[in-house]
Amino acid sequence: QVQLVESGGGLVQPGGSLRLSCAASGFTFSMYTMSWYRQAPGKERELVAIITTTGGSTNYADSVKGRFTMSRDNTKNMVYLQMNSLKPEDTAVYYCNAVRWVNLSASNYWGQGTQVTVSS
Repeated sequence: QVQLVESGGGLVQPGGSLRLSCAASGFTFSMYTMSWYRQAPGKERELVAIITTTGGSTNYADSVKGRFTMSRDNTKNMVYLQMNSLKPEDTAVYYCNAVRWVNLSASNYWGQGTQVTVSS
C-alpha cells in the first residue's frame, strides 16, 4: 500500500521556521522524483520545491527561493522541507508528491497534507 505521510506543520510567527517531513512507503522511493506543493484557501495548488531521485538537484518556486530548502534521505524513505523566514503568505496546506515516468506513463502519489499557518 502506497503511503506518503506529511508531518511538522503548525502555527508559527512571521520570521519563524518549520521543518516538514514526508515519510514514504509502499513503492521504490529512490526511483521517484519528489516534490512539495502547497494550496492556500481559494487558490490553486502550486509547486513549491522539487528534488531529483538522488537528491543531487533541487529547484524552487521564486516565492520561496533562498528561504526554503528541500532534501531527501533515500536510506530512510524521507523527504524534508526546511522553511525559514516564514511569511503570512506561506500559509497553506503543504503536500508531498512522488512521481515517476516510465514510457510516457506516470505513477503519481500524494500525501494527505499538513497545515502551515504563519500568523502573529
